[in-house]
Amino acid sequence: MAEFIRIYEENPDPLKISRVVEVLRKGGLVIYPTDTVYGLGCDITKSRALEKIARIKGVKLQKANWSFICEDLSNLSDYVRQIDTSTFKILKRALPGPYTFILPGNNNLPKDFKKKKTVGIRVPDNAIAKALVHGLGNPIVSTSIRDEDDVLEYTTDPELIYEKWDHLVDVVIDGGYGGNTASTVIDLSTSEPLVIREGKGSLDIF
Repeated sequence: MAEFIRIYEENPDPLKISRVVEVLRKGGLVIYPTDTVYGLGCDITKSRALEKIARIKGVKLQKANWSFICEDLSNLSDYVRQIDTSTFKILKRALPGPYTFILPGNNNLPKDFKKKKTVGIRVPDNAIAKALVHGLGNPIVSTSIRDEDDVLEYTTDPELIYEKWDHLVDVVIDGGYGGNTASTVIDLSTSEPLVIREGKGSLDIF
């Protein structure tokens, strides 16, 4: 049974954040809110946790396209090859916000991602997600919680998420109702920005 932990985004309780960070450090799986839909995540350095998420999602870990949730852009050079000024300006303008940017990965990617040429970077405009990453000290890998419902693609009610996922994960954070539109995905790994998926983030800022 997963823990169900209520955290308020306006003022995330440091003790509750620490509890979730402890679970992540031990290789646990956590469902948490972002500025778009609820995400399923783990510490990017924990191979067993990554394998578990891959099994749940029915994909091979090597083929999985998941995002790294970062606190801000300061750690970008840890995982991303040097980017030009115009690319950095786009990131500065859009983040934090409901965007995922695909960028060229570097040799420092954790071992499970070594073969990947690109990495998806997210800096959500959500205090809970950012507090978790800050407490952990490195990004959280993230994939969206999808719903089998034909009408709603994403579950927005944390209690319903808990009912469905309590036997699969270690913690479900109740951070209030989530959105049901995923992030806008933009590929910045080639010469021209390429929109892969239009989601919550407006394209007008580009």
